[in-house]
Amino acid sequence: MIDRKLSGAAPRTKVPKGTIDSQMHMYLPGFAMRADGVGAPADPLPDPAMYRQVMGWLGIDRVVITQGNAHGTDNASLLACIAQMGDCARGVAVITPDTTQAEIARLAEAGIVGARIMDLPGGAVGLDALEAVDAIAADAGWMLAVQVDGSALPDLEPRLSALKSRWVLDHHAKIFAGATPAHVDAIKRLIDGGRVWFKFAGCYESSRDGGPDYPDIAVVAREIGIHAPGRIVWGTNWPHNAARQTADYPCDAALLDLAMSWLPDDDARQLALVDNPRALYGFPPV
Repeated sequence: MIDRKLSGAAPRTKVPKGTIDSQMHMYLPGFAMRADGVGAPADPLPDPAMYRQVMGWLGIDRVVITQGNAHGTDNASLLACIAQMGDCARGVAVITPDTTQAEIARLAEAGIVGARIMDLPGGAVGLDALEAVDAIAADAGWMLAVQVDGSALPDLEPRLSALKSRWVLDHHAKIFAGATPAHVDAIKRLIDGGRVWFKFAGCYESSRDGGPDYPDIAVVAREIGIHAPGRIVWGTNWPHNAARQTADYPCDAALLDLAMSWLPDDDARQLALVDNPRALYGFPPV
């Protein structure tokens, strides 16, 4: 059991109307999870009702729900969560090279706007399927969420730069070995190619320095934020599945304030919280 903080003092950041959380997971009871337990959140199940409290606390108006690893390639729980959240929600699903056009159409009708590549332990579909999934996503007009060990980013750059979809480099690129100028240059070149967004979310997952300020993540975030404010999106990464006990559970207001402090000004924050994710995930204007 874990005691998730769902409310508290308001963040210092006054978020604009239409703010979008572009990275989180939620769950509903009644949907089987992987037998090996990988990706399963700590009890109690972090469901839509709990997340709505977080939305009220932080000032979030809209949300992109990402398929969690616990459900593998079965998107049923994700679709049920989107249905329960209503028009404020969109989803990023897991598909494979064998997913049919009929299934893509069914997912799109239910609010899915993207596909997920997760090339880390527990991920359902990894880099071996990157180009095939990208082709399906591009044909459907979807975006692609790509999560890899960014330590290899300079080597992966040719494959990533050839993607046909609009896509987002997840979780500050997750450069587990530590970012070098070569990594930052690769990120900038990818962004400058015109189809890439960079996601501020889950800074604690790849920081070598640790909290509360995550200075190694901050250095890269600030540089990319200055280089391409029109290509930053932000997410809570709720419900912080890496936290397995209450003492390790982060404060969402503090994480929001920290991420926003890495952007150069209020105009950049408006882009990251509203305008950029609206364009990437296809939300209507506020």
